Amino acid sequence: MNHHSQWINIAIRKIEADYQRSADTHLIKLDLPCIDGIDIYLKDESTHPTGSLKHRLARSLFLYALCNGWVNQDTTIIESSSGSTAVSEAYFARLLGLPFIAVVPRKTASKKIEQIEFYGGRAHFVDSPSEIYDESRRLAKELNGHYMDQFTFAERATDWRGNNNIANSIFEQMKLEEHPIPTWVVMSPGTGGTSATIGRYIRYQKHDTQLCVVDPENSVFHDYFKTRDNTLTSDTGSRIEGIGRPRVEPSFIPDVVDEMRTIPDAASVATVHWLEKLLGRKAGASTGTNLYGVLQLASEMKARGETGSIVTLLCDSGERYLDTYFDYQWVSDNIGDISGYISQLETFEYTGTL
Repeated sequence: MNHHSQWINIAIRKIEADYQRSADTHLIKLDLPCIDGIDIYLKDESTHPTGSLKHRLARSLFLYALCNGWVNQDTTIIESSSGSTAVSEAYFARLLGLPFIAVVPRKTASKKIEQIEFYGGRAHFVDSPSEIYDESRRLAKELNGHYMDQFTFAERATDWRGNNNIANSIFEQMKLEEHPIPTWVVMSPGTGGTSATIGRYIRYQKHDTQLCVVDPENSVFHDYFKTRDNTLTSDTGSRIEGIGRPRVEPSFIPDVVDEMRTIPDAASVATVHWLEKLLGRKAGASTGTNLYGVLQLASEMKARGETGSIVTLLCDSGERYLDTYFDYQWVSDNIGDISGYISQLETFEYTGTL
């Protein structure tokens, strides 16, 4: 065996050993008597070693790149990211002893930048979210490195048929619940890779579950879902960090999605403030996007007299956003008035109607 092949074998073993040391993430059932007969669950992805859903993606991307022969012991890893994927990739790059550069928008949460640097990576800033792609390619070429390109490879790096992917995990954890086959799974799109995995898995397993994808403002995914125009772009970046894109990403597969909704950014932020009172801890704003969509669906199910279960993700911890989504002045300046949605959610607790 040559030295290169030996290094790849060792690298894959290290990643697999790291996975073997990890437990699955918890499925949290919310206590909401106002929607009796409709159960809501949050799969808590914040408990991964790097604190977010993107830990799964980063692991898959590294294994995909290694098995494709794109990465060796001298490769600099470059990724375009709004923060969380970069944090997770920095973790795996350090595990393998590889240099890591994250190309991120200048407005990325400072806590995420600190975490990238904690794992030995460095942040390379661009002024506009739309610049991250070309700048990542330029750096990869300049440094003879490898651009991971999560936005292209997210949907193909994960085995959607099973292998303990996130969809497989959800359905296994639901087996003993009152409504074990969810009526809905709700997911917000960043790359689109997770919704692709969930949608494909649902079809492969022949479940009756429907997939609802919830988009933030200033994202083109919902319009693409309606029009199938893959040239759509937006001049304004998403204000909900980690989800929503200014262009149609290759990993977003619209045909596995049953329904899409756009959630107002103020509703997303209000929902994580409301959720904190319910759970006793903070979650990132993308979780608010997910949960507000869930509450809409639950309200509609209640109005139709239906029962069932709805599952979504708690994507990351709100501790990363103390100076943004949990800073009232920042919210006022950048998102706007969320008090109307807070009142709406408080009313929902008594009526089950949103």
